Amino acid sequence: MDIQFNSWLPKYKQPFGAVKTQSEVTFQIELNGDEKIHDVSLLINKDSETSQEFKMDKQNDNQYSYVFDMNQGRGLYYYCFKVYAENNGHHYVLYYGKNQFSGSGRQYCHFEEIDWYQLTCYEQEDNGPKWYQEAVFYQIFPDRFRNGNKDNKVNYPKKNTFIYGTQTDKPMYIRNEDGSINRWDFFGGNLLGIKEKIPYFKELGITALYLNPIFEATSNHRYDTNDYFKIDPMLGTNEEFRELVDELHKNDIRIILDGVFSHVGKDSKYFNYSRNYGENEGAYQTKESQYFDWFTFHEYPNNYESWWGITDLPEVNKWHPDFQQFIYGNEGVLDFWHSFGIDGWRIDVADEFPNFFLSGLRDRLETFKDNVLIGEVWEDASNKVAYGEDKQYATNRDLHGVMNYPFKEIILDLVNQNHSLVHLGNQLLNIIENYPMFFLNNALNNIGTHDTKRLLTECYDSVDRVKLAFTILFVLPGVPCIYYGDEVGVTGGADPENRAFYPWLDGNESLKETCQELIELRRNQSALVNGTCHILIDEENHLLGILRKDKTNQFFSIFNFTDDDKPFKKENWFGLDMEKAEVDNLLNQFSYPDIVIKNKAIFFQNNI
Repeated sequence: MDIQFNSWLPKYKQPFGAVKTQSEVTFQIELNGDEKIHDVSLLINKDSETSQEFKMDKQNDNQYSYVFDMNQGRGLYYYCFKVYAENNGHHYVLYYGKNQFSGSGRQYCHFEEIDWYQLTCYEQEDNGPKWYQEAVFYQIFPDRFRNGNKDNKVNYPKKNTFIYGTQTDKPMYIRNEDGSINRWDFFGGNLLGIKEKIPYFKELGITALYLNPIFEATSNHRYDTNDYFKIDPMLGTNEEFRELVDELHKNDIRIILDGVFSHVGKDSKYFNYSRNYGENEGAYQTKESQYFDWFTFHEYPNNYESWWGITDLPEVNKWHPDFQQFIYGNEGVLDFWHSFGIDGWRIDVADEFPNFFLSGLRDRLETFKDNVLIGEVWEDASNKVAYGEDKQYATNRDLHGVMNYPFKEIILDLVNQNHSLVHLGNQLLNIIENYPMFFLNNALNNIGTHDTKRLLTECYDSVDRVKLAFTILFVLPGVPCIYYGDEVGVTGGADPENRAFYPWLDGNESLKETCQELIELRRNQSALVNGTCHILIDEENHLLGILRKDKTNQFFSIFNFTDDDKPFKKENWFGLDMEKAEVDNLLNQFSYPDIVIKNKAIFFQNNI
């Protein structure tokens, strides 16, 4: 029996992708063969609970349909099809479910083997602030960006650390035998340096900054917070931070901070292992500490819960009401830094928090104006399960959006030609299908961060590949974010190599100009900010097309990732989420010269 269904094509399912509660979804399936069909059913379960069976209506000899009412609330609905058939007197049951990333599926003989299709259902649109959705972000690792002191002096060097001899030195760690850090290393970047480079952000076209942690800490990365209410002295003072925020806002640049609330530093005032805050302060020094109940001790004081077993990072009990109030209650951490005028937070390891904690953060931010809340999630955030909880960030109202690491991996695979265009296009469309459009537009898209290899290194030192990677980043849905230095070709492997000092006296100007052009392009093309996204492919010539479309603008990008020149042939194109006739109709709306596409991207624009 031949069974035809494709969740990406309107012929089989309408509407495409995620839907709103109380809406209707139409499913249609085709069956072809000599078998006698007794019954066809749609099976649906919500949030992986017991499935319900709905008999589909026969439309003609081989088509069956059902209109499902999304009336069971927000969440994830999973569905497949069940066929009761007869062949030469033999009665049997077949199932039809998902086939990995593809919109089309495959047949299953056994119920327990089915890979169910996912249908994301949200209650209401949760659009991020307008400034956020229109933004282009720049991520800064503060110690490695710029020293703004006139004499280049490093502020308040920390004990038992070392400072590099020159800013061109390569980062390295001095480790103990067990792999822990023996000496932290610093270059001396500070807040004054960031403030000094506001003209550079303006020149590049940046409209928002995301800073890695800036609160007082022991390490250079500062994910080991020692004091949530104090800027690290090496970076500057609280007042200098206020001045930085004010100056950024005067230049129409927003700023969000890294919220590290899962754990604190071993040397923090809350734990105080090293007695930096007094001999009788902190949970490690005394059970009488006001912070003692924040931590879980298995055998006091040396055996305690720590983040991923790293003893430098004692883990905090997020279920403790005192800690919740400390972070997002009245006069808590969020309130304190809001008084400085910041515009939101990126939450470190967001999926390690219980859902109620993120809800508490979001509820508090809702009392501020135009603040955004972004979570660090590395996988598909619509169906994330962690620590026994369904996260479902795309349907919960906790986060505005997440860091879009799945897009990052796909972009790198595209420019490095690691898989076929169809395979990678399917992966892209799988995320686009699972995320509501507003959540997709809220995603913080990154192709390089402090946790990954440098972009140029990932692209095997090919500047052309980096330019293509940036181009895909800027034409896909979501908010683009550039990791400091990637725009001028900084290289480096995994941490610590990916955290070199910014090369202010040396950098790839051609690459920077490409970033400037792409930022300007996004600013002038509304479809690139909030338009729908369609994936088109010319498999014969190995060309990828990304079509963005809103009410007034259509923007078509064509990518050639090979080293060979490829002709543009309109008749070759097919869409992963469009019928051939629709593809042809869309392509006919653009004017094409006789073109040969080289190893780059070309653009076509059409006003509706």
